[in-house]
Amino acid sequence: MSCCSGRCTLIALCFLQLIATVERQVFDFLGYMWAPIIGNFFQIICVILGLFGTYQYRPRYIVVYCTWGVLWVAWNIFIICVYLELGSLTVETPALTLGAPQSISWWREHGIGCQASNATATSTNPVVTGCLLDFTYVEMIHAAIQIVLAIVGFIYGIYVVYMFTEEDDSFDFIGGFDSYSAYQAPQKTSHMQLQPMYVDGPAVE
Repeated sequence: MSCCSGRCTLIALCFLQLIATVERQVFDFLGYMWAPIIGNFFQIICVILGLFGTYQYRPRYIVVYCTWGVLWVAWNIFIICVYLELGSLTVETPALTLGAPQSISWWREHGIGCQASNATATSTNPVVTGCLLDFTYVEMIHAAIQIVLAIVGFIYGIYVVYMFTEEDDSFDFIGGFDSYSAYQAPQKTSHMQLQPMYVDGPAVE
């Protein structure tokens, strides 16, 4: 199978997903964002399963990867809705922090050009100014990248599972792991039939 095939493309996508998720996990740990931390953890496990299944020709692992990919897309869409504050959702929603104190996006105070003022030991919402890009957009960009990678990974995952299934069917058709060749009918008995030996000279009675 050539390196430009769907299998190699899916392997490359899994590596990209691992890199993007690990990077996101680091900053979620810094901000004590516990719900995203748990989600990232399961994402890393399922991507590793997809990577292993693709490399080792294990379609079931790829199916698990694709199934989780659907849930992962839904979770990241929810995160985007939270940072857009659609409906009753707000940035302070406990769905992301699981109610943990001092749990907030790391990018809120440490983005490019951000300067926190009036931040005290008891202040949970310091005034942040000068940010070149608001932390809500940073979080939404992270979520959007995950959505794109998950959708493309899902498509290639289904394609690779289909390819593996086609290869298994064609292999079984021409004999597969059967003891007999596809071009030789099996014997009625499992005993080896003795054949006469022809040697020079008269036949022995």
